[in-house]
Amino acid sequence: RPAPCSSDPVPVRKRSTPMNPALMFRSSRTLNAVYQRPYRERVIHLLALRSYKKPELLARLQKDGVSFKDRNSLGMILNQVATLNPKDNSYSLKEGFFKDVRKDWPGYSETDKQSLELILFR
Repeated sequence: RPAPCSSDPVPVRKRSTPMNPALMFRSSRTLNAVYQRPYRERVIHLLALRSYKKPELLARLQKDGVSFKDRNSLGMILNQVATLNPKDNSYSLKEGFFKDVRKDWPGYSETDKQSLELILFR
């Protein structure tokens, strides 16, 4: 089937979905707020929600940004704040660090906050 004749040099233009600027600002503000927190604190708050394997945790931390000085300190931090499960090589937060977890952590979604309530209630 021959292409329809058109004076437009670009035959198909994709329309982008309009983005709500308030949502963009809120998500970038949240990421910035998390990035500015100490790396150790970020690790503690992630491990408070669930266990992570080291590569998973590193990928999750990198999503929010990792400063150059923090790049090689994850292993040392995990030794301090987490327990390694040798069966699946996952890390979980040591009991003594749950007292340091803040429910209003800027990186937590509403679902995370609800999960945390249940975890901290035990």
